[in-house]
Amino acid sequence: MSRATLDSLIGATAYDAHGEKIGKVKQIYLENATGSPTWASVSTGLFHGDSLVPLAGAEHQPDQDVLRLRVDKNEVKSAPHLDEGGRISPAAEQELFAHYHVDPQAAGWNTYGRQQIRPGADEPMTHGQRADDSVIRSEEQLRVETDSEEVGTARLRKYVVEEEQTFTVPTTHEEVRVEREPITGERGPTEIGEEEREVLLHADQVHVDKEAVPVERVRLAVDEVDDEQQVSGTVRKERVETEGVQDDPRRT
Repeated sequence: MSRATLDSLIGATAYDAHGEKIGKVKQIYLENATGSPTWASVSTGLFHGDSLVPLAGAEHQPDQDVLRLRVDKNEVKSAPHLDEGGRISPAAEQELFAHYHVDPQAAGWNTYGRQQIRPGADEPMTHGQRADDSVIRSEEQLRVETDSEEVGTARLRKYVVEEEQTFTVPTTHEEVRVEREPITGERGPTEIGEEEREVLLHADQVHVDKEAVPVERVRLAVDEVDDEQQVSGTVRKERVETEGVQDDPRRT
């Protein structure tokens, strides 16, 4: 692995053996004797410190800017944070070996060949982002989510009422009138006496009956309506102040 390859690891996204995302690679630690990359510090979250992960068996995919590790994400979360000023002491490194069950004799990452870089101190050297005199300012942010929950019940009920209805129905009936027709021409003898004639009269009679028939289908329909609600919360922010630093006259 060349230095250019080491540089390409900085900022790569690290994943565990099951494809779970761990975080961004910030530093690479080289072993004293061989110069092989052995450890990497990974940023695991905004409010968490960097975690040290073993590079033994790791796979680098530069085209995707991905570093796939042979450890589990839960192991990384529970790993001891033993980086002191950009260095790892021999005792601390042994503790990391035990935590990750890594063989110290096979801890170097030699996928790209042996490094020709040697540190001058007794502790493993680092490559990448080094410790500086800056501080990280953090602040809390509100995270708003919505959950659907029951707020009430709508019920459809059918009941019976009575109402009076009036209709006008066309009808017919028969009435009697007298028609008179004079008799002219020859007249014969006639008898005078009493006589009766009857005529049957007809009229329509209205009969009212009831019949239940379906007239309408009624159902409950639920519509989703867009609305807005205001939420508020108190968050904490870190401020930075200095002592013994003169104000820059160029800044207003």
